[in-house]
Amino acid sequence: MLKADDAHHRRIGIGLITVATLCFSILDASAKWLVQDLPVVQVVWLRFATHVLLMVLLLAPRHGRALVRMHSPRLQALRAAMLASMTALNFFALQYLQLAETGAIQFSVPILIALLSAWWLGERLDWRRWAAIVVGFAGVLLVIRPGSQAFHPALLLALANAVLYAAFNLLTRRMAATESAESMQLVSAIGAAVVLAPFALLQWQDPASLFTWAVIGLCGLMGGVGHLAVAQAHRHGSAAVLGPFLYQQILYMTLWGWLVFAQVPDAFVVAGALVVVASGLYLLWLELRRR
Repeated sequence: MLKADDAHHRRIGIGLITVATLCFSILDASAKWLVQDLPVVQVVWLRFATHVLLMVLLLAPRHGRALVRMHSPRLQALRAAMLASMTALNFFALQYLQLAETGAIQFSVPILIALLSAWWLGERLDWRRWAAIVVGFAGVLLVIRPGSQAFHPALLLALANAVLYAAFNLLTRRMAATESAESMQLVSAIGAAVVLAPFALLQWQDPASLFTWAVIGLCGLMGGVGHLAVAQAHRHGSAAVLGPFLYQQILYMTLWGWLVFAQVPDAFVVAGALVVVASGLYLLWLELRRR
C-alpha cells in the first residue's frame, strides 16, 4: 500500500532512492567490466539469476510465500519483460560507451515520462512543459551528436533503454498500489531469468576467475537491492518528489568511469548532461507547483 504523503515518508522515499541510484551505478560499472570478456546475454542472465538467488536467501525467511504473491500477474509479466529488455539494451550499450554517456541519456527519463503521461494517461502539457521537453531533447542530441565522428550506434540502444525505463517507472508506480515491493522485484527478476536462460546457455563461456564470479554476484546483489529500494521508495513518495534525487546517479557513473575504466566524458557529454538534468528538474518543479 502507498504511504501517507507527509514529510516523514517523503524523507524515507528520498533515502531509498539515494540507495537505489548508488546500487544502479555499481551495477552498470560491474556489467561494463564483465561484458568486455563474456557474452552480453550471459551477463544479463547471470545478473538476474544471482539477483533471484540472493533475494530469495535474504527475503524468504521473513516473507515466505508473500514473495511470489501477485494481484496482477499480467502486469508482473509485462514488468519482467520490460526489465529483461532494458537490462539487455543497457549492457549491450555499455560494451561500447562510457558510463557517463549512458548515464546522461538515462536522465532523459523524466522528460520521456512527461511525454508518455500525455499520451498514456491523457495529461495535458502546457507551453512550459513542451519547452522543457524540447530543450531536454536538445541536450540528448548534444550527447548523441548524430552525423558526427563521436556518434556510435550503441547510443541508440541507450536511448531505447531510456524510453523503456520511463514506461517501466510509470508501470511500477501503478503497481505499487496493489503489489508488494518484494514481490515486484523478485517476480520480475524470475521472469527475466526464465526468458533469457536458453539464449544465455547457448552462448555460455566459463568465467575466468573467482574475482569474475564475485563481480557477477555483485551485479545480482546491486540489482536486487536497487529495484527493491525503488519499489519501496514509490510507496513513500511521488515521482515528483523522488525525481530530482535520481540525478545524483550521474555523479556516481562518472566517478566509476574514471576510477575503473580511466574514462573522462568530453565537453559535449557534460554539456548535454547538464541540459538534460536542468530540463528534467524544471519539469519536476512544475509538477510540484501544480500539486
